[in-house]
Amino acid sequence: MMQTVTTAFKRNRLYGALLMVVILHLTGIALIDGYGSIFTLRSMLVLSALLAVASVGQTLVIILGGIDLSIPFVVGVANVVAAQLYGDGMDFALVFVIVSLLALGIGALNGLISAGLGVHPLIVTLGVGTVALGAVQQWTGGFPSGSAPQFISDFVSIGGTLGPLPFPGLVPAVFVLIALVVLVLRRTTFGRQLYALGSNPSAARYALIRPVFTWTVTFAISGFFAALAGILLLGFSGSAYAGVGEPYLFQTIAAVVIGGTALVGGSGSYVGTAIGAAVLIEVNTLLIGLGFNPSAVQAGLGLGILVLVSLYGRERTVAQDI
Repeated sequence: MMQTVTTAFKRNRLYGALLMVVILHLTGIALIDGYGSIFTLRSMLVLSALLAVASVGQTLVIILGGIDLSIPFVVGVANVVAAQLYGDGMDFALVFVIVSLLALGIGALNGLISAGLGVHPLIVTLGVGTVALGAVQQWTGGFPSGSAPQFISDFVSIGGTLGPLPFPGLVPAVFVLIALVVLVLRRTTFGRQLYALGSNPSAARYALIRPVFTWTVTFAISGFFAALAGILLLGFSGSAYAGVGEPYLFQTIAAVVIGGTALVGGSGSYVGTAIGAAVLIEVNTLLIGLGFNPSAVQAGLGLGILVLVSLYGRERTVAQDI
């Protein structure tokens, strides 16, 4: 019986995640006054979109067979550096370029060390991310200043609208992002190489796939999207905070797992990750609305991840031969 349930989950992960969104939303409407209001729905869409942006890189890296624990640190780095440079009077276009290059460099270093030296990415990304954020905090003296330009704040504002649409520009932009990431994964050589390396690193070498190069590029992409999330969060909150990315250490991985991407690599979809992000935000909103404290919410989410991993995260041993 358990084997049948496990097989069903493996074959229908995406639909299972989507079903969770619907069930959670209907539960919230039934139990909490105002849960189905336009404002609540808009809030959850914006928060889900922010998490989805931060989870792009985690999805690609896990499909590849790795993991990126530097994401919350890079989010904080981008948040603080962008605020500080823009607050000092630098043109925001130049700020964006500088922050992007910095994040790409951090991510590329993660991939290069992991694949080039054969060090597990969990250790590498945690170490590199900690160093990067520590260096930025030293630069600002621990008290960052500055803010985002108004157009960024309008782009992510829960109260914002886009023409006749009752939500800010971030929401439709993320739908476009989903389509682009799916296109890259399914229709490009790079995307096929990610799945090949995640499925069988040894065999991928015989297909002339360069693992070190692919890992370096993939982790660099992860760094870029983490930085993009950091900049968007700067506009969302209105002020810089080095710890703004802390929730994303757990949430980006959870969104990927809930969306059906196997932690051992070789399979998965960013569509699933985006749905997983929505599930996480709905669970958080529902539990907080029911009066649970943050620690209870975290415990509940952790338990849910354990259940999901037990159902479809044990397909084979983790790829070792990077």
